[in-house]
Amino acid sequence: MKLYIGFVFLISTLIFLSGRVESATNQDIVFKNVDRVVDISTQITKINYKVVLENTGSKNVDSFEFVLEPETAKGVSYFSAEGGELLKSNLAAERVKIPGIEAAPAWKIALKEPLKPKSSLTIDIEVALTGILSPFPEQILQKEKQLVQYFGNHYVYSVYKVTSQKTTLKLGTKKVESFSKQNPTSQIDTTIVYGPYKNIAPLTVSKLSVHFENNSPFLVVENLKRLIEVSHWGNIAVEEEIELVHAGAKLKGSFSRYEYQREATSGLSSVKSFKTILPAAASDVYYRDEIGNISTSHFRVMADAVEVDLRPRFPLFGGWKTIYILGYNIPSYEYLFNQESQYVLKMRFIDHIFDDMVIKSAKVSVILPEHSIVRNVITPYPVLSRGEAVHATYLTLTDVLWSLSQWATSSSSTSRTFRSSTSSLSPTWARSRF
Repeated sequence: MKLYIGFVFLISTLIFLSGRVESATNQDIVFKNVDRVVDISTQITKINYKVVLENTGSKNVDSFEFVLEPETAKGVSYFSAEGGELLKSNLAAERVKIPGIEAAPAWKIALKEPLKPKSSLTIDIEVALTGILSPFPEQILQKEKQLVQYFGNHYVYSVYKVTSQKTTLKLGTKKVESFSKQNPTSQIDTTIVYGPYKNIAPLTVSKLSVHFENNSPFLVVENLKRLIEVSHWGNIAVEEEIELVHAGAKLKGSFSRYEYQREATSGLSSVKSFKTILPAAASDVYYRDEIGNISTSHFRVMADAVEVDLRPRFPLFGGWKTIYILGYNIPSYEYLFNQESQYVLKMRFIDHIFDDMVIKSAKVSVILPEHSIVRNVITPYPVLSRGEAVHATYLTLTDVLWSLSQWATSSSSTSRTFRSSTSSLSPTWARSRF
């Protein structure tokens, strides 16, 4: 019997798990300059802001609000802010509601030191959005390329006045069907530049749209079940059951294996294989599904990791999915630390499944040795639920000793009863029976 701890969380909505409080904006704050870089070359929309924050008032400013368009609310998966001129440091960010735009994702960012009147400070903000790119058309033939649409705002959405701003879109391709124009606008190689724009009022919206080719893998983990089992004997076993879906443009018509293997341009948006990164100490790696072992995989041991090239039984086109199990062992001395009878388990909450991965739902379970008592749990993300239970597994040493004692007691009682019942039999039969 072992102690079982379970965690359930949603990756795509991690940022919304904490409660939100209302916050009033300080009109003495101005965004003096904003450089925004939007990377839409993969299924994850990555936005980096370099904000020059200016205090135009007569009092010190110790925090400011940052908002995104209401349409992005369901897709925010990551948010971070850094400040400092020479040495950057993370800034505390709290989810808040802005009166009048309650539907917009908003954060109150605390500064390390108060910003003095008539002074400015540079803040770096990073945001990751999922589900923002949409395939258009929604269905394509096997030979066709995947086109996607991106909708956004020509201007930086802000509760403060923006004196100067510029936006750069990184597409990762020169093949653009169309894009909106808000002068000045220019296309340079694989990027589109909007601006600079001057003196934009707060909460100004101008619809931005881009229609372009994007054949990068749109793989989404619909459900992840990760099991971590800590053994008495110096080993940690990790097993993951992964339900993987291609969320790109769906395949229209039938699939031709002959054309797929014969023509290099066939199925450009499909996924033949992907790389999973495991800990450097991982061993006894196995890759299987409900049918059995999948032999189409390759392992590469590197200095700081084990790279596993996983190839599903069939290529994944839009709308197709696969379910597989990946497991491995790692030595506990690299992840389990102790001081006398107190132990700390410190390891990855989830592994690197593939590049630019999106996980919708995940359940992480940790099985500890028998008689373990959990004092504290620290997770990198807020979890939706946590429960503890007893997990029945193979016999432990205590179970074996208890079973032996019960067997010895029952055997002794049975032997005495049997000898008593056979005392009237011939000695020869009794000797041969025992």
